[in-house]
Amino acid sequence: MDSSRKEIGCKSGFNLWNEWTKRISYTDRCIFFIGNGASASIASHFSIDISKNCRIRTRNFADASLLTALANDISYCEVFAEPLTWHMQEGDMLVAISSSGNSPNIVRAIETADKLGGITVTLSAMQANNTIRTMGGLNFYIAAQTYGLAETCHAAILHYWLDRFTEEIARPKSNDLLYLCKVSDKFNKKFQAD
Repeated sequence: MDSSRKEIGCKSGFNLWNEWTKRISYTDRCIFFIGNGASASIASHFSIDISKNCRIRTRNFADASLLTALANDISYCEVFAEPLTWHMQEGDMLVAISSSGNSPNIVRAIETADKLGGITVTLSAMQANNTIRTMGGLNFYIAAQTYGLAETCHAAILHYWLDRFTEEIARPKSNDLLYLCKVSDKFNKKFQAD
């Protein structure tokens, strides 16, 4: 589902995500990964994989010292939103993973990323009307009612994205950079400024 709540299908969704990832790579932007509990583990895993395999800058906020300091000094609701205000720039990407899709700290981070001009991809499950299901520019929803199934599917989605993108950058097209310059005014302005 895209930001206009239009169902676009898996193939179109992954194609769009790959195009955004190319822009992130070509413009030296950053991908932020967030999640709670097992989703934090998934976020950490893919932050490392994208950085190592694709040479894209990534960050995740799963460090126990950072989380507990922010939760204690500010609010647990702000543990992801606050560091985004320190590090996120316009054109960066947030990948938000939440099985329930209703975690207040994930919701706040998505709102913050939006205000900062970031692109958000959400992965959620459980209830079809969960809060983050329509908050991103691209939203992946799994109709799973258990955490095990939701988390397994989220990992599979992220692996598929990573594998497709890694395969695509292994054989780049000569017109990729030219295409990226034409994609959107928002990114053209940022691209030209860099």
